[in-house]
Amino acid sequence: MEKISRQDLLEWDRTLVWHGFTQMAEYEPFVIERAEGCELIDLDGRRYLDGVSSLWCNIHGHRHPRIDAAVREQLDRVAHVTNLGASNPTTIRLAKRLVDLAPDGLQHVFFSDDGSTAVEVAVKMALQYWRQRPDPQPEKSCYLALGHAYHGDTLGSVSVGGIDRFHAMFRPLLFETCRVPVPDRDRPPEGVSAENVCRYYLDQLEEVLAQHHARLAAMVVEPLVQAAAGMIMHPDGYLRGVRALTRKYNVLLIADEVAVAFGRTGRMFACEHEQVSPDLMCLAKGMTGGYLPLAATLATGEIWNAFLGTAAEGKTFYHGHTYGGNPLGAAAAMATLDIFDEERTLEQLPAKIARLAERVERIARLPHVGRARQCGMIAAMELFEDAVAGRPYPSAERRAQRVCEHARRHGVWLRPLGDEIVLMPPLAISLEQIDRIAEAAEQGIRAVTET
Repeated sequence: MEKISRQDLLEWDRTLVWHGFTQMAEYEPFVIERAEGCELIDLDGRRYLDGVSSLWCNIHGHRHPRIDAAVREQLDRVAHVTNLGASNPTTIRLAKRLVDLAPDGLQHVFFSDDGSTAVEVAVKMALQYWRQRPDPQPEKSCYLALGHAYHGDTLGSVSVGGIDRFHAMFRPLLFETCRVPVPDRDRPPEGVSAENVCRYYLDQLEEVLAQHHARLAAMVVEPLVQAAAGMIMHPDGYLRGVRALTRKYNVLLIADEVAVAFGRTGRMFACEHEQVSPDLMCLAKGMTGGYLPLAATLATGEIWNAFLGTAAEGKTFYHGHTYGGNPLGAAAAMATLDIFDEERTLEQLPAKIARLAERVERIARLPHVGRARQCGMIAAMELFEDAVAGRPYPSAERRAQRVCEHARRHGVWLRPLGDEIVLMPPLAISLEQIDRIAEAAEQGIRAVTET
């Protein structure tokens, strides 16, 4: 085999590979050749703590022997079986495992590829459900979502998204979506106390539901934390109130748990914090431990039943993905769930969450840091030119990006969200590694704000 030089790889990465959410005119290659535990290793052998779980999906660390063995064992059986009219034992067992773990009522699993497709599936299921239930309501064809929402990059998930920086270009292709204001726990409207902020946003939601419920198929929400929107934390009780109001006004609830499931908030699913059972729940990212693309949309029996009938009735859900339910991904997911039990992952989290909170509180005291916040193993802090006045830095200065570049030079890989510094390490992270990640972020903030 021809030996490829390091320089060739860097040049091809810069000129041939089109990276997502990346301005290629400014891109400087960062090529990871291998990884171990919570560390990434580049072409030159330099190690970096994975401070953002390889975009929020790695759970138990890289090259975990349990997951590696499960994938190898599955390879000895079969690598891929279509999920269209066929199945595989590993995929079937994963479906049963997810149903057993999920909030009550979610009894059926539709597999797809990633978070965007999981949401796309849920949106289409909701529309078809209202047309095929025993008392059809075809006028229910609009969706309700939160302001500044992000649910993925396929057209349906972009339609229920609401970040202009990402989505405005594609508006001519999108379907109608109603919106309610972002329920931001840490930035309440003027004149609204912290104690009343949840009630304030739920009252606004009820006004919209009362006016539009007859044409609303579903409300889509990320439980507890709007992740790509900038790690916006919702007030306690908001999700529970959303579930009560959607039931009251006969609107389906789609819980997008793509970023917040599998321990990120301290529970297996974020919905568990407020004892909420949605009608549809979307999973991806951490389901395979960050190993392979696999997503799932879980549905209630009521929704499932609306799709049952003879082929001639045309009630089939005509939607599918070539690699949906892929056995290799399912094997990785089964092993990931096994590790939660074997290593008591959730039971280990309180100490890690507390340590992360200590470090976030320390960073929050820096003069140019505002809105430092945390939910479980998710933390974020925003940079301001004047934190007291809430005046941000000019976006062209890319201060958060420069913080991440500083951290990388000191052995920690971080990726910003605008002017937000995000800390979301693998759940397998140690207390000492949490300190190292937070220290790199703190020193990076000092370096780019104190000059």
